[in-house]
Amino acid sequence: MDVEEFRTRGKEMVDYICKYMKNLPNQRVTPHLEPGYLKELIPSEAPVEPENWNDIMEDVDKKIMPGITHWQHPRFHAYFPSGNSYPSILADMLSNAIGCIGFSWAASPACTELETIVMDWFGKAIGLPHDFITSNKGSTGGGVIQTSASECVLISMLAARNQAIQYLKKNLIDPNEIEDSAFLPKLVGYCSKEAHSCVEKAAKILLVKVRILEPDEKGSLDKQTLEDAICKDKENGLFPFFVSTILGSTSSCSFDNLQVIGPICKAEPCIWLHVDAAYAGNAFICPELKPYLKGIEYADSFNTNPNKWLLVNFDCSCLWVRCRVKLTSALVVDPLYLQHANSNESIDYRHWGIPLSRRFRSLKLWFVIRKYGLVGLQKYIRNHITLAKHFETLVSKDNRFEVLNDVRLGLVCFRLVANDQVNQELLANINASGKLHMIPSMVKNKYIIRFCINAEDAKQEDVEDAWRIITEHASEILEPTNNKKKEFTKPPLTRQMSKRFAFTRSVSKELYKRCRSRSNLLDGATPILVADSDEEDVEVQQGNNCEAVDFLASSLDDNVFLDEYKKDFRFHPQSPTEIKCNGM
Repeated sequence: MDVEEFRTRGKEMVDYICKYMKNLPNQRVTPHLEPGYLKELIPSEAPVEPENWNDIMEDVDKKIMPGITHWQHPRFHAYFPSGNSYPSILADMLSNAIGCIGFSWAASPACTELETIVMDWFGKAIGLPHDFITSNKGSTGGGVIQTSASECVLISMLAARNQAIQYLKKNLIDPNEIEDSAFLPKLVGYCSKEAHSCVEKAAKILLVKVRILEPDEKGSLDKQTLEDAICKDKENGLFPFFVSTILGSTSSCSFDNLQVIGPICKAEPCIWLHVDAAYAGNAFICPELKPYLKGIEYADSFNTNPNKWLLVNFDCSCLWVRCRVKLTSALVVDPLYLQHANSNESIDYRHWGIPLSRRFRSLKLWFVIRKYGLVGLQKYIRNHITLAKHFETLVSKDNRFEVLNDVRLGLVCFRLVANDQVNQELLANINASGKLHMIPSMVKNKYIIRFCINAEDAKQEDVEDAWRIITEHASEILEPTNNKKKEFTKPPLTRQMSKRFAFTRSVSKELYKRCRSRSNLLDGATPILVADSDEEDVEVQQGNNCEAVDFLASSLDDNVFLDEYKKDFRFHPQSPTEIKCNGM
């Protein structure tokens, strides 16, 4: 492709993107496909000869687009927002065209310096402490753009681990006689169950322990629980080194109280306090939301994701640290071929993260902040909060439903006032329709449905359309039940039949037998069905098959969502072969 063809095809691609975005409301939110659909449509070998561009784009339409989950759809309410905007797309196009690898100042001066500037812009707008802003006089810290919040947590824990090991070495007569790895069994970190799973994953990668503590009734890390855990670990010869807190949890958008947790960390000789605000942190650019940031002065590091709630395309996760030397000392490797004459006068971001290679990500953050301005970004966030409060009002007016979280930002956690199985069925039916997409979680030990405002230009009518779809499906399943216990014959459970359940993992008997333990399959939130057969069509001799499958899960002994529903039904096996679940 030469420059002239690129000019033509580039304009066509912009038109294609505009058409895609404009027509999104007319599409199903999620595809109606089975796993492996694409391998049947695309050759198993790469083409030897070049292919025509029109043929490539035709395959995009016919083969790729049918398999897309439309995250920018106005009725996509799962997860948190996936940042997207036209200025960000244009910035990514330019970044890709420049194609620099900004690992050091010398590798591309503008790439490095713009990142420092926009991180200071953003940090000041949020209201971060003095030391977090590179340009502040006497500042010891600064900001860096990472790929994701998971990487921010990992980097912070890595810096904390290095700090703790160096502290412990100071008490040794000859610290050089002991390898750093010898201290790893002593180190222990802490977070609550509301914290993102990336904290546990980071601990696994870094070979340290992490205590996952019970939160209080509001989903916050409990002061007494943390103090007791730290005290007990110290009595057992362990060394507390890291506490990860949350401002806006994934499950329910709960907030930890930094003003309470901070002093506990500072009372210890070497605890690093990290604040994960991947979603909610963006909202702190609004003055009225800054009170949620109280206690940030105790933090050693803070992260938030503009690629979630600030209209910046993935990937762009911002991490600030109070002391950059503590971060870089854990990561510095300085071979001769990466050194340059200005090393002492500039930041080299290769020392601030795991990968050496870095894209020009600051360009899209710069474009978005300039094009929208802080006023425009505040308006966008406030609209999402207003719409979430409107959805909360709709839910609260219907006595069949209840809201399970404090609706502070753009997330509403709700459920039918019924057992978990009924709520699971409700979500299954809604998502299967393709008209709306949401996901579940557990809040206050109850199965809930998360409804998050995601679309950039979301409107009140989108929320009301979503509520109409939800209530229609709710009405379909809330039929009067006969007091007499119903009897069903268990049909053989196939993997095809089990797909009727929302967020139920179906595995074959062969796969289950290969697993060493239930923990390899069970994640604590997703029920597992072990199918008798992998056949797609199985004749059921008695009863209505779909109805039987709906109630089948209530006989599964290890399904935490369905325990409440078990007492209303009893089942008779069709054959001596019992249907097994989770190894029971």
